[in-house]
Amino acid sequence: MADVSLASRRRAVVLLSGGLDSATVLAIAKQEQYEVSAISFRYGQRHQIELACAARIAARAGVTRHVTIDIDLSQFGGSALTAPLAVPKHTSVDEIGQEIPITYVPARNTVFLSLALAYAESIGARDLFVGVNALDYSGYPDCRPEFIQCFEQLANLGTKAGVSGDRFSIHAPLIELTKAQIIAWGIQLGVDYADTSSCYDPTATGRACGHCDACLLRLRGFAQNGFTDPVSYAD
Repeated sequence: MADVSLASRRRAVVLLSGGLDSATVLAIAKQEQYEVSAISFRYGQRHQIELACAARIAARAGVTRHVTIDIDLSQFGGSALTAPLAVPKHTSVDEIGQEIPITYVPARNTVFLSLALAYAESIGARDLFVGVNALDYSGYPDCRPEFIQCFEQLANLGTKAGVSGDRFSIHAPLIELTKAQIIAWGIQLGVDYADTSSCYDPTATGRACGHCDACLLRLRGFAQNGFTDPVSYAD
């Protein structure tokens, strides 16, 4: 592929949590020749090791700028990711229920996308990439296609750029893929998944628990591709 100078590239903001999905989305945006900036959030989550992963991923990918925003959603509670509540653990993916789990953080993706939108408008980016997924996930309502479509409409109704005709696009390239398909795509793009952290309840040293929803779905995805997950597990 011909080299594309930074001056001629479209700018994009990638929401980068440090997990498997967001690392894959970053690689997709880079492969599509965007000039990428990344945004991460320290929101009172118990698994803040993911932020160290996000920093490594961004540095290795050569993003233009990586910012980490501090917001304390733990003030509201209501989630096992931000409050002293037990994270559900299982022995297999088959045990994951259909109801919205206690690891759901109220309105998290709405908050994150709103801040990413403000960041994008301020730097002249009109494309936002987010790693939400509506198949192999824990049933969160803000990971569905309907939510992404509605947020894109909101972005174009509620910003100076949008109402001036300089429209925003919200890209969710993983939204209809299984975890196995996401991992296969990422491997093809050269994503180093050893740099990522998906666990909801890691140990103090950062090892994954192996039994939360995120760990089980991740482990199954690697197994379905015939690979061993490169991150360290406590069990």
